[in-house]
Amino acid sequence: LGSGVIVRADGIIVTNNHVIEGAQALKVVLSVRREFDAQLVLADPRVDLAVLRINAGQQLPTLPFANTHDAEVGDLVLAIGNPYGLEQTVTSGIISALARTDVGISDYAFFIQTDAAINRGNSGGALVDMNGALVGINSAIFSETGGSNGMRFAIPSEMVRRVVESAVSGGREVVRPWLGARVQPVTQEMARSLGLPRPEGVVVGDLYPRSAGQRAGLRSGDVILSVAGNEVRDNGGLRYQFATQRPGSRVPLVVLRDGRRMTINANAE
Repeated sequence: LGSGVIVRADGIIVTNNHVIEGAQALKVVLSVRREFDAQLVLADPRVDLAVLRINAGQQLPTLPFANTHDAEVGDLVLAIGNPYGLEQTVTSGIISALARTDVGISDYAFFIQTDAAINRGNSGGALVDMNGALVGINSAIFSETGGSNGMRFAIPSEMVRRVVESAVSGGREVVRPWLGARVQPVTQEMARSLGLPRPEGVVVGDLYPRSAGQRAGLRSGDVILSVAGNEVRDNGGLRYQFATQRPGSRVPLVVLRDGRRMTINANAE
């Protein structure tokens, strides 16, 4: 058993891939106790998301996507799901941390950490803000015993939206833009030598031939400070921010080169 979120009125539902992986049949039970057979539209093991479809014969209520770029540590959130099969359980807490890239759960780790109680069965459920918008999909807990120790992680809504867009457009897999740059975080010593007031951004080591980064004019030694207005601090953050851009869009990168800040536009490809 797991949880899910209706994100489109025509019956599109998001959950975790590990909830449905290996299933021979899928059944969705709504809060009003109506049951439907579900069809798997797209599974994305690399980010642990799956998109399902049900035919309810009517328009369904949905959760809108929140903009997690506006989220801050300390914001109040609610976790909704079915822990241990207890239907429609709601717990509350705060956003404990943002941009957790060192959790090691998926290939595109960039998790929202929360202290809202999440247990087995909550996987795939909604983490919502006080406006009722979807902040993320509850996916994992950190535990040495199997119990909930106050460290829970959700996949941000930007990644969820990209997977849903790929699914409803008929894609068999999610196309994620790739910058093609090998980078390392800026340390305190590097920051001093670069004239930065604090460690920020990532230093480009080299670029893959014909990659989006090389085509945009990035060079070895450039310091990438932000992607599409979002600060990056490590390789995981850079990969996530670029991967969540719409394919074909122009993505502005703020770069420090020879002591001068400049903006380079890369194609999300």
